[in-house]
Amino acid sequence: MKMSIGVEYALHCLLYIVKLKDKEYVGIKDLAEFQGVSESYLAKVFTKLGKVGIIKSCPGVKGGYELGRDPEEISFWDVVEAVEGKEPIFQCVEIRQNSILVDKNNLPKSYTKCPCFIKKVMQEGEDEMKKYLSKKTLAWLYNEVYGRILSSEKEKETLDWFRSRK
Repeated sequence: MKMSIGVEYALHCLLYIVKLKDKEYVGIKDLAEFQGVSESYLAKVFTKLGKVGIIKSCPGVKGGYELGRDPEEISFWDVVEAVEGKEPIFQCVEIRQNSILVDKNNLPKSYTKCPCFIKKVMQEGEDEMKKYLSKKTLAWLYNEVYGRILSSEKEKETLDWFRSRK
């Protein structure tokens, strides 16, 4: 499985708006410039995030984006689903029923009444990934990055950079 780069763009850029004050917005152009990513692609990603309420937009010269919910309420899985969609990762099309050794006119119950074992295992794996990513929130990410990896000076420098753009 491969997630698109949009998930990475979203998580990195959302990190920078976690600690903004109420009614303080960041524009796509500034986020793209700060992170060194494509502005047009990031705008498409943010459109998806906005559709599910992860972010809110404010039009106008001083407008931009802010979080649509508290950072404690936005999980990595929320971001993945917003960017990638809600389709299951594994798509079972029941090819087991196409086997040349199976009489298609007289399929045994094991082929028609129970879930495909492969599908079941793949779904369990996806459920575990979903459970793990659902526990990791933007608040957790912010605390890890600015609480453990980067200094408080770097946090201030980052916020000041965005605030200076208005």
